[in-house]
Amino acid sequence: MFKKILIANRGEIACRVIQTARRMGIATVAVFSEADKDARHVDLADEAVLLGPAPSRESYLVADKIIAAAKQTGAEAIHPGYGFLSENEDFARRVEEEGLVFIGPKHFSIAAMGDKIASKKLASEARVNTIPGHNEPIESAEEAVTIAQRVGYPVMIKASAGGGGKGLRVAFNDKECFEGFTSCRNEARNSFGDDRVFMEKFVEEPRHIEIQVLGDGHGNVVYLWERECSIQRRHQKVIEEAPSPFISESTRRAMGEQAVALAQAVKYQSAGTVEFVVGKDQSFYFLEMNTRLQVEHPVTECITGLDLVEQMIRVAAGEPLSFRQEQIQREGWAIECRINAEDPFRNFLPSTGRLAKYQPPETSMVAAQAERFGVRVDTGVYEGGEIPMFYDSMIAKLIVHGKDRAEAIAKMREALNGFVIRGISSNIPFQSALLAHPDFQAGHFNTGFIAHHYAGGFHAEDVPHEDPHFLVALAGFIRRKAREREAGISGQLPGHEVKVEHDYVAVVNEGNGRFSRYPISITEYVGSLGEARVTVRGPVVEGQGADTAAPQSYRIISQSRLNDIRISGTVNGRAFTAQAERGTPKAPLAYRIQHNGRAIEVTVLSPRAAELHRLMPYKAPPDTSKQLLSPMPGLLVHIAVQPGQTVQAGERLAVIEAMKMENILTASQDVKVAEVLAKTGESLAVDQPILRFE
Repeated sequence: MFKKILIANRGEIACRVIQTARRMGIATVAVFSEADKDARHVDLADEAVLLGPAPSRESYLVADKIIAAAKQTGAEAIHPGYGFLSENEDFARRVEEEGLVFIGPKHFSIAAMGDKIASKKLASEARVNTIPGHNEPIESAEEAVTIAQRVGYPVMIKASAGGGGKGLRVAFNDKECFEGFTSCRNEARNSFGDDRVFMEKFVEEPRHIEIQVLGDGHGNVVYLWERECSIQRRHQKVIEEAPSPFISESTRRAMGEQAVALAQAVKYQSAGTVEFVVGKDQSFYFLEMNTRLQVEHPVTECITGLDLVEQMIRVAAGEPLSFRQEQIQREGWAIECRINAEDPFRNFLPSTGRLAKYQPPETSMVAAQAERFGVRVDTGVYEGGEIPMFYDSMIAKLIVHGKDRAEAIAKMREALNGFVIRGISSNIPFQSALLAHPDFQAGHFNTGFIAHHYAGGFHAEDVPHEDPHFLVALAGFIRRKAREREAGISGQLPGHEVKVEHDYVAVVNEGNGRFSRYPISITEYVGSLGEARVTVRGPVVEGQGADTAAPQSYRIISQSRLNDIRISGTVNGRAFTAQAERGTPKAPLAYRIQHNGRAIEVTVLSPRAAELHRLMPYKAPPDTSKQLLSPMPGLLVHIAVQPGQTVQAGERLAVIEAMKMENILTASQDVKVAEVLAKTGESLAVDQPILRFE
């Protein structure tokens, strides 16, 4: 067994590998870029070596620097994680030639299966059904359009070395194909150092189901069941689960056996994943093989009890697998949500910056240990750390393991409620909405689920709360608790002491100057127990008269402190976890209450103060319709227009690069450019003006 290994990666996966290596008694070496000098994986490792500047092509993608770091520190093996050089045949070969061990498949297996074009050819030769397409590298955008016309739209344009949604576009017409090919090729070159692009027919309404395989150097290959990965947004997986709620036992077995046969054909050694597109009739087609550890591997670890990183290390050290196919268990149901630094309410644009608050939910299990059926968080960040613009947007992976799918969904919803992230935006509200959707809960979905249900983007109203009055009641409960504390402050002016009221009005900001008002009564309050009964009436909406619905009553018990963001307790005997904090940029006296993905801004006032609040004038936001604002922090790589130029709706205005993705900004209407306000190569902040229109 190795004494020391180097992890040629960063972030969550580097921390994940370090965790297992430490448990196995193996010393670890981290590598890092200048942007990651204070990163969590650097702190966790026994040693750390600086690679170079922040851009990955100058640090994490430079094989010579990584190999030199391994030799310098005396590491015997290199674990590549996922992304970066993990599926690079030349890197794997170089590692072996330098007398080191690559903790992954042999370079010839990567060449045959990690390369998307080569793997499709080999699958075809093995008589595995493959999707129609063009499996040779495409040289130009014009050639891509010609091929797409022959294959038939829609088509999927894919980088040969791609993965994780990078270097991938779907085109439904010639224009989208031409632009998609160019962006796909640029992303592939920047992210993987390989700009080869191929094309295949896009199968509409498919399921994306993958089989985890594991092989050793002694000819043994097994499959570790499947993962359901159909919940995707722009081909980036959002929620993964194991097992799949869709396929039958016979299909599961057939897919597993076919995956093993493909792995055996290339003498596969290590953990790998064979991905399939599965039709409504459970017919399945080979899509590609990822010759590395997958982001979603924890759900497989939960249901099998196996540590996949440990298995990779043992195989690389020459050990045979210690189990046979029939010994691999499948117990319970696991779900993983990818928590990403993006703003779902602004079309999922990247959100970078400092994590002012980072409090993951309480965990009860770690990687592949005996304590299962709980909550696990895999992350590479910490409170106060930075989310840099140079890499992918992942903050953490939230994993739960339940006895069945219903329990796993319930655990995940509660865990999301307790995940506190401040300073940047995250996709937690979107994850909550997906988990609450009736079709997801019933298992009725395919890869088009998000595109179908959220075709117009994601909005606050897409997260309906099953009991919105509870959010108002919780705000009233917290306000009552705060008033009691204020009343106990010494030195108050005689005759003007704080009086604790029993009746309040909760004023909920609905946006655009609209407010809903809920009369609240708080009785049976016992401060020492953190208990009260809160009765909510309303809402009373301006211009619509009084609400005649019956009052809603809630007995809330919570020992959470006033300065706690995460609030836990019981409501009418049922446990809950929510988030609450006082003060927003525009309303310093308001509470922001979040639960099950829904957030409200509510100010709890005395009845007299609520009357005065109604008289306050509404200040409309400034008009920015004649400016193009940067929707995200990122690098301005191209400005496509000049002052005086007339632009039609839909035409390209600028391109911003953030988190390894190119984001094209287009005109929403016909306009004439008056002034260019930013320079190519400039690092932009959110809402920074780029162009001014006449």
